[in-house]
Amino acid sequence: MPLPAQRGARMLHKRSLNLSGHRTSVALEPEFWHALHLIAHARGLALAALVGQVDAARPPDRPLASALRVEALREWMPALPEMAGTDRQDQLG
Repeated sequence: MPLPAQRGARMLHKRSLNLSGHRTSVALEPEFWHALHLIAHARGLALAALVGQVDAARPPDRPLASALRVEALREWMPALPEMAGTDRQDQLG
């Protein structure tokens, strides 16, 4: 029987993209990929272009997968506060 972490890892879909001339891979849940496709379409962008914009704007200490999830949340939840440099627990709790 697989460990819980192994079961969860199978739910992630990995995509390879070319960002700033470098090949990179990002693993996200299918629901996030779907949301990002919808966002890219609504903005008139290819998925790779949207990912490139998010990559360029993310803080250096935030992983790309995390930044993409936050971008999807902000699109569907515009009232989500900007939490950079704050105690995230206080903002959410």
